[in-house]
Amino acid sequence: MSQLANILECGMLISFGLAWPANIRNSLKIKTARGRSVHFLIIVIIGYLFGLGAKIAASNVNYVALFYLINLLMVSFDLSLYYHYRRLDYKKTGR
Repeated sequence: MSQLANILECGMLISFGLAWPANIRNSLKIKTARGRSVHFLIIVIIGYLFGLGAKIAASNVNYVALFYLINLLMVSFDLSLYYHYRRLDYKKTGR
């Protein structure tokens, strides 16, 4: 893979990755799982896992893989917040 392709892939991951801190901050601020899509988060996690898998399968594990991992960790943390707040929502409302 060319260096330009790596830079472009990294740019894409950084662009997508900039959304997750804002999403996590919003989760921490509103303290509820209502209105959140757990399916979306799971699909994104699967996508990042595929991206990492592609890097490994192509024997092209380089600095770009780090950005897949960082994004994967942020989305996984956001998913854990979803389940945490869903449990709290259930305790408050019983549904």
